[in-house]
Amino acid sequence: MCDYSLHHVASRPAKAGDKLISKSFSGSVTRGFGDAMDPATAVCLRPGTELAFEQDVEFEPRLLLWRRRRVPYRVARFRQIDMDRPSTHHDALEFPNGQVVLLTRLLEGQVATVLQMPATMPPAREDRTHVAPEVVAPPPRPAIRRWWRAPETVR
Repeated sequence: MCDYSLHHVASRPAKAGDKLISKSFSGSVTRGFGDAMDPATAVCLRPGTELAFEQDVEFEPRLLLWRRRRVPYRVARFRQIDMDRPSTHHDALEFPNGQVVLLTRLLEGQVATVLQMPATMPPAREDRTHVAPEVVAPPPRPAIRRWWRAPETVR
């Protein structure tokens, strides 16, 4: 998926083996992944996509007064966070130690390769030979007989 602020940029879905580069796109303050061969095109990742970086990943700190940060890992899994907040960045990377970094905070120029796309379920096909089991209703409950009442008599 591409973050909401990249919807006006030309994009394509990622494929296994793609070489990606972290970059800013013209007309947007959001950073994302671009195709290494066609940097004007944003490459959209699906949650669960696994990436391998050429170097340890570097990113901007939350406050610009601090120095840039480095994650001592070269593999990450793409995920989306804060989906209940529509006007914030959702695209993020999760590293093996559980640390989550927003994609828009990555420093530009970092190269990654798509290792593996997330598993998808095959489309459900309609199988008419399978018959659903018959639902059997439970037996009716017997009438409750209260010992303190006398049985009714028929006149």
